[in-house]
Amino acid sequence: MACTIEFIEGLCDVLRPMGEVVSRKMMGEYVIYVNGKSVITACGNVAYVKKLPCIAGLMESAGTGCPYEGAKEAYILDLADRERVCEVIGCLWPELSFPKSKKKPAGR
Repeated sequence: MACTIEFIEGLCDVLRPMGEVVSRKMMGEYVIYVNGKSVITACGNVAYVKKLPCIAGLMESAGTGCPYEGAKEAYILDLADRERVCEVIGCLWPELSFPKSKKKPAGR
């Protein structure tokens, strides 16, 4: 099941205090960026974040799952706790890299 636009808009609203929030649709699902870094994969109206040691303590009671077939296991964010969501993303953000720029071939 694909994400609803209402879910994505609500997710982006939760993250707005953190800075610039952009959602990009990819194959029916979404990737959410905060200040230029990919922080959330949204699939089936569920928000997933990478399972990294820096947020293990904050997410110890969170559920886990795979956003799509073949993906690594990720933590599931509880969007009802807006403060916790921002805390998790704030801890996660420094550990994530900016997307690599795609270089165009010379002569095009």
